[in-house]
Amino acid sequence: MDQMYKKRPIRKSLQEYARGIAGGLLFSFPLLYTMEVWWAGFSATPLQLLVMVIVTYLLLLGYNRYAGMRPEASWRSVLIDSVEEMGLGLVIAFAVMFVLNRLQLHAMSVDEIMGKVIVEAMAVSIGVSIGTAQLGTGGEDEEETETPTEEKVAGMQTGLRSRISLVVLALCGSVVVGGNVAPTEEVILLAIEAEAYHILLMALLSLGLSVVVVYFSDFKGTGQQHAGGLAFAITVDTCLSYLTALATSAFLLWFFGRFEGVNFEIALAQVIVLGVLASLGASAGRLLIK
Repeated sequence: MDQMYKKRPIRKSLQEYARGIAGGLLFSFPLLYTMEVWWAGFSATPLQLLVMVIVTYLLLLGYNRYAGMRPEASWRSVLIDSVEEMGLGLVIAFAVMFVLNRLQLHAMSVDEIMGKVIVEAMAVSIGVSIGTAQLGTGGEDEEETETPTEEKVAGMQTGLRSRISLVVLALCGSVVVGGNVAPTEEVILLAIEAEAYHILLMALLSLGLSVVVVYFSDFKGTGQQHAGGLAFAITVDTCLSYLTALATSAFLLWFFGRFEGVNFEIALAQVIVLGVLASLGASAGRLLIK
């Protein structure tokens, strides 16, 4: 085990678990209270559950590597953290669903219980990762590492500002925000009733929000970005962030069965409708959750 883990006192580990639980509940409570998510867990196939577990674990790896509490940590530490966060997410999801009486151990099959817990746990796991990294104080975490400040800053600049880290953080942000709405009936209702110009306006709104949030606000992390070539940077980063949000929206809608029985136009309209929220999560998320 890494030297970092050997030296961490039990009190510190318990604090991290407490922050993780708080973050998991904070970011996933809407999904835990959403009937469509319960139904998705009941109807999801083993392949869909496996895909969701793999995708979630990859997101946890990316977040912990580029924006976690210890972004300078080794890949081994990142792998361990991600496994722990997913395990904690499963425990939290099971406990909350049981308390809410959404799991009847004597009346439900094992497949139904596992499906519901896994679907809910994936969102909880991302919240656990974010909560562990963001809900604590920075001073205590800095004392735990022996990495010089200059090296830490350099590592953050080369990692977080790379295109790979941008996509990873945009994915996490869009999943956290868009995932709360993707299972609901309102998305398909808006898509069906919207005219073509409404869909176009939604796409333009998504792009506009991305630009405003990232470049023309005082959010943490926006200052001193891209000193040169600002126009080019705005175009590339905004397009990349929006495409990431659309891809996330499509995946979430597919998983929750929103593409079944609809034509391509309605499916595309749903992606753009959900993309308004997902793009906001992608642009703000890569600033606020890092």
